[in-house]
Amino acid sequence: MRLHILGICGTFMGGIAALARELGHEVEGSDANVYPPMSTQLEHLGIRLLQGYRAEHLQPAPDLVIVGNALSRGNPAIEHLLDARLPYVSGPQWLGDTLLVHRHVLAVAGTHGKTTTTSILAWILDAAGREPGFLVGGVPANFGVSARLGRSRHRAAGGEAGTPTGDHFRDGYARQLPADFVIEADEYDTAFFDKRSKFVHYHPSIAILNNLEYDHADIFPDVAAIQRQFHHLVRTVPGNGRLIVNAEDEHLAEVLAMGCWSPLDTFGIEVGDWRARLIVADGSRFIVSHHGQNLGEAQWQLNGRHNVMNALAAIAAAHAAGVDASVAIAALAQFANVARRMELVADTQGIRIHDDFAHHPTAIATTLAGLRAKVGSARILVAMEPRSNSMRMGAHALELAPSLRDADAVVLLARPELAWDASGIVAALDGRGTTASTVDALITALLQQARAGDHVVFMSNGGFENAPRRFAAALASGGR
Repeated sequence: MRLHILGICGTFMGGIAALARELGHEVEGSDANVYPPMSTQLEHLGIRLLQGYRAEHLQPAPDLVIVGNALSRGNPAIEHLLDARLPYVSGPQWLGDTLLVHRHVLAVAGTHGKTTTTSILAWILDAAGREPGFLVGGVPANFGVSARLGRSRHRAAGGEAGTPTGDHFRDGYARQLPADFVIEADEYDTAFFDKRSKFVHYHPSIAILNNLEYDHADIFPDVAAIQRQFHHLVRTVPGNGRLIVNAEDEHLAEVLAMGCWSPLDTFGIEVGDWRARLIVADGSRFIVSHHGQNLGEAQWQLNGRHNVMNALAAIAAAHAAGVDASVAIAALAQFANVARRMELVADTQGIRIHDDFAHHPTAIATTLAGLRAKVGSARILVAMEPRSNSMRMGAHALELAPSLRDADAVVLLARPELAWDASGIVAALDGRGTTASTVDALITALLQQARAGDHVVFMSNGGFENAPRRFAAALASGGR
């Protein structure tokens, strides 16, 4: 089948393209901006990429058009496919109907930590020999790709370790088990013609509800609207599946109060069915217990309380899928984080430069708190781009300054088109903050402030005009 993917260079749609190609389909796609690294990955797979959304890109007509959620009515490609009556489907629905229906699905939902938790869970299953498929909203360093199909497994009659709950055998022959598939389950809407959350298409056997806060102000009027979508996800988890839920999150407790029809495990720092007790304040070492029984000590490269919570969720989900907790805990030692999650991009002239995919005040606060616990009194300088739809609309403006409390200095990128006045954020930072109207000006401001021993953190959920590496290059060349 010849597929054309609209919005192919987005992380999710690029993953769809890679999976479709691995399934044997002929795949091509178009996007408003075709650029590395996604373009390089897709071209390496033999996928033809077209710049822009033009009607002629859909001529001759493909067998099916897979539509990304960034496209809306008025887009030339959308108008052509509707006028020409071309068959089309959303990315999540194609994924659910074509691939996930044949897999044992483990879904990771939540406002924060989805990409990291999905990557941890995929790595644990892989370390246990399960060779899972996955689709992650980033590139996990352990795998080097954002998506793969995974492999089916075999089990003899009577069962063995690693068998998912609910799989039964009625005779004495070996049977093939469906491949595990771990998916980052986003609550954002599906497509211009389907305003349900993406995750309702995935029908997981095991679902992690990591946390829930107000976000996506462009499509959700309030937190209750997001809770309703999470409730819809809970309704799709079968009675022989399992929910893994953050015991510390009141919004998730309210979701469960709407109805829960599946077995439930909770997790938290010294609370819930699955618990962690920090040995080191930065979260790099912690004890894992289940129903009061200590299962082992985890030691890994990541830090921050939020990442400990991510790890607990992944351990609990893997256990629900049949992986021994001791195997899961041991696997954390070899886990390498996802690109742009506090990624160390350079250490130049004694200044360590980090790139972080930040999109919400809570994520900003927990990330900086983890770094502060790790570096002690060393200075932390933050370069912040308020780029997500919610950030640009000002939905999080009041929470932004408090989220930066662990920063010693902040340079906020306040582009002229920013819809709100950034001066209030700067005032609330009590002399620790300043603004820059361009990335060039932001880099100049950082060069004037940074000194040996500092940690400089670039926080944005976009490309930030390659600011972290440009700053590192300027430092290396002595450009102060």
